[in-house]
Amino acid sequence: MNGKKGSIRIDIRLPSKIVEEESVKKHINEEGLSPRKWLRDVWDFARQDTNRVTFALKVGLACLLVSLLILFRAPYDIFGTNIIWSILTVAIMFEYTVGSTFNRGFNRALGSVLAGVFAIVVIQVAKSSGHIAEPYIIGFSIFLIGAVTSFMKLWPSLVPYEYGFRVILFTYCLIIVSGYRMGNPIRTAMDRLYSIAIGAFIAVLVNVTICPIWAGEQLHKELVNNFNSLADSLEECVKKYLSDDGSEHPDFSKTVMNDFPDEPAFKKCRATLNSSAKLDSLANSAKWEPPHGRFKHFFYPWAEYVKVGNVLRHCAYEVMALHGCLHSEIQHH
Repeated sequence: MNGKKGSIRIDIRLPSKIVEEESVKKHINEEGLSPRKWLRDVWDFARQDTNRVTFALKVGLACLLVSLLILFRAPYDIFGTNIIWSILTVAIMFEYTVGSTFNRGFNRALGSVLAGVFAIVVIQVAKSSGHIAEPYIIGFSIFLIGAVTSFMKLWPSLVPYEYGFRVILFTYCLIIVSGYRMGNPIRTAMDRLYSIAIGAFIAVLVNVTICPIWAGEQLHKELVNNFNSLADSLEECVKKYLSDDGSEHPDFSKTVMNDFPDEPAFKKCRATLNSSAKLDSLANSAKWEPPHGRFKHFFYPWAEYVKVGNVLRHCAYEVMALHGCLHSEIQHH
């Protein structure tokens, strides 16, 4: 209180520890927004895997090559505004690995062809039905294609072709609607299919011929890294067991949170448990790749890599249990 009638003043002083933590957090936030730290993070991210920089440069080159079809007058006069579909195809189809690009390209090509055929057939049927029934037939066909493709991409065995069903839907809608308003729908459909083919060819050509990033090689390296991480973590367990004299008791919070700063390999072992989705994705992409490098056979057994990865994850669980036992306080009593 300050002594005045009817007025009360309460002073609350925060503990010094809380004040220090707040100042540290503020300093970290200010440092995180600095351009120097951002550039350092970008540099470290690129150094971890140089293929990331290679991939970015290849995408830029592919977009430049396909843009020349618009910048130069001759190809633009042939295809007109439909040549923009080449740029969209490169941007959507270009993936990190060669196998992913082939997979995307197959879905893109098959979906575009089916959508073009469906659009031409429906437009011909709608035109033969008269001007009154034509918009109703086109509208019903759009509803039907949207419903069927959206349902089929949820089918478990068709999940790998989910992108193809998306391509069928938006390509069909764009072709049939623009063809209805612009006239000559067959010419519109053919020009767009040619443009899509050009974009797909450029994407595959750049991705395969310029510093290709093979999914098979990535899968092999990922599995080798999992082996090494598991072996290093197991070696840490042995060293910890041989060097521990029982005098040091770990902090309970660190034991629960698995935070062992003196054991870096343990974090890598923990990362092995989260590698299932990555191995599955790389194995599915590697199936689309031609023979390359050390993998010179068709129909290479990529699925066996996934099985080995599953076994490694089970071993990683055992190693983590060993870490938990070594850091448990109960064993000292």
